[in-house]
Amino acid sequence: MKAMTFLTSCLAMGLLVFVLGSLRVSSDTGTGDSFKGPVGLQLYSLRDAFAKDVPGTLAKVRDYGIKYVELAGTYKYTPAEFKEQLDKNGLEAVAGHFPFERVRDEADKVAVEAKALGLKYVGVAWIPHKAPFTEEAARQAAAVFNKSGEALSKQGLKLFYHNHGYEFYPHGSGTLLDLLMSETKPEFLEWEMDVFWTVYPAQDPAALLKKYPNRWTLMHLKDMKKGVQTGSLTGQADVGYDVVLGTGQMDMPAILKAAKEIGVKYYFIEDESPSAATQIPESLKFLEQVKF
Repeated sequence: MKAMTFLTSCLAMGLLVFVLGSLRVSSDTGTGDSFKGPVGLQLYSLRDAFAKDVPGTLAKVRDYGIKYVELAGTYKYTPAEFKEQLDKNGLEAVAGHFPFERVRDEADKVAVEAKALGLKYVGVAWIPHKAPFTEEAARQAAAVFNKSGEALSKQGLKLFYHNHGYEFYPHGSGTLLDLLMSETKPEFLEWEMDVFWTVYPAQDPAALLKKYPNRWTLMHLKDMKKGVQTGSLTGQADVGYDVVLGTGQMDMPAILKAAKEIGVKYYFIEDESPSAATQIPESLKFLEQVKF
């Protein structure tokens, strides 16, 4: 009888563990019936907090329920030290942004750092230039991306470029972004769409995703305050324009639907506003509830 009771208890406990495990899988933070993610956070969102307290801020990221992160520096920690802090909080650094000049001039050193951090993707978020962005600057950048992307690929890393708004100057029958797409080799350069820096220049993220379905691998999720005028090609904007996902002027369901259809692999919330710490949980809730 005691053996039977013990067996029954074990079976019940096993069932409970299974059910709880299933609940965790089905209720991953930031995902829901429509949006499946995976979703993470671009740590630049909490840059001021990181400048004061790296361990405490990483713990805050963990407490949001986030697993995946994208880096924008290591805040005076060495790559190995920062990786240790990530591991302590159960965070996985998928991608990281590096200065264009470093990717151009020392791709080998960038690769060493990226691998020490456990990254899969090495990214560039800004092409140095004097405004306005020009065809010459675009072609020079494309040559750098092809060369450095090939070097990084030999190290098992993937190079990507993150659009920043100024790429939409007219060129031929399209824009300079179209030129960058045509002049870069898909095997050496992938792309990260920043939806803010697509809408702010008055472009349509969903249409652009569908236009280049095999190039967009990563995405920055942001929303833009209602009433903000679009059409700027400067790549500069007030950080106060960033608002909780689903509360701004972006058609987030259409963007997320298109991203899902073309197979975007990772999504990162990036909130540059002074209220990012309180807005991030609300954006995660939106992603859990959004329908498309």
